[in-house]
Amino acid sequence: MSSLAVLHASQLVTLAGPKRPRMGGELSELGIIHDGGMLIRDGKIDIVASSTDIEKKADGAEIIDADGKIVLPGFVDAHTHLIFAGNRLDDFERRARGDTYEQIAKAGGGIWSTVEKTRAASEADLLLEAKNHADWFLRCGTTTVESKSGYGLTVEDELKILRVMRRLNQETPLEIVPTFLGAHAVPRKMNADEYVDLVINEMLSRVTSENLAGFCDVFCERGYFDIEQSRRILSAAKKLGLKLRVHADQLSNSGAAKLAAELKAATADHLEKTTEQGIAALKSGGVQPVLLPSSVYALGSTCYPRAREMIEAGLAVIIATDFNPGSSPTLSMPMILSLACTQMKMSPTEVISASTINAAYSLNRGDRIGSLERGKLANFAIFDCEDYRELAYWFGFPQTHAVYVKGKCVIGA
Repeated sequence: MSSLAVLHASQLVTLAGPKRPRMGGELSELGIIHDGGMLIRDGKIDIVASSTDIEKKADGAEIIDADGKIVLPGFVDAHTHLIFAGNRLDDFERRARGDTYEQIAKAGGGIWSTVEKTRAASEADLLLEAKNHADWFLRCGTTTVESKSGYGLTVEDELKILRVMRRLNQETPLEIVPTFLGAHAVPRKMNADEYVDLVINEMLSRVTSENLAGFCDVFCERGYFDIEQSRRILSAAKKLGLKLRVHADQLSNSGAAKLAAELKAATADHLEKTTEQGIAALKSGGVQPVLLPSSVYALGSTCYPRAREMIEAGLAVIIATDFNPGSSPTLSMPMILSLACTQMKMSPTEVISASTINAAYSLNRGDRIGSLERGKLANFAIFDCEDYRELAYWFGFPQTHAVYVKGKCVIGA
């Protein structure tokens, strides 16, 4: 039996607590052990305690000296668009000159420009690019990501993207949780209702028969899919056994948060335009909000989601990168922590819970990742700082010392 002992962490941030998402004051309960340690056996956490206690039981274990450093669960990024080809540098330049998201899309940029590049790419090409992205995620301390399709918009291209996710899971240490987002935009030369029929009658059955995704998402927004179209797609997905996520109220208050609550979706994501009525609906429906401050930042907006109101309403808030080539070209969860603190007024404790244990539960993995507790996978990151608050305080450069997945070092020391 292989064993590993992590010793003398300045702060071992365990997030030990109730076996469910954290809400309200629970978001600030990080379960920190000073001079903390872990004993890991065969890729799982066996003991979490003081370093003095771990040393007594660490005979024969490989020793990791974390003196002067913090140890956290690997970040869980619950909203990404990981698989795509190319970039959107032209969009970036146009935004810098003052064009809006909608203006760029109407001019042929936006989602559609990435769709064209992704359709033209082979599965091998997409996999190669995705492996680079996976490495970047790991270097930022992220060990699990939710990944959406949505840059294919045909049956075969959507399946191609999901198959790349499957291969990425097999060929990299990063854990990928696949989401089908066929309803990301309406293809050219089709109207929205025609495409909704295609998603429901062909795409969903192929996705589920090949077991390519565990979740279904819809971009419910003006100019994309309205409430009724979104309801049809999500209801059909639910009948086929997929759990639901919803792009909700990003550009307008369309009522998508209320739809997510009605359908008991796992998450409603974005929520920049969600009002107190939407927040109340999310609470009544047991929906976790996924807040994406980097997409607000990257689009040059100042309309951030109402994180404080959501926390005070008792919602189990999550923060994520929204990694994509257009509106959020970042994989850095530490940068998201900084934005959440400075722009959404979440506390440094709250953002740690929101990017680990709460995100893990939204992906149905809270029983095995998201905290450092006995029996869970030994997915953790060591950072070159003595206090967890430094992750959000020092921003714009990596503080990652080492990253471990299932007890194996994949980045660093």
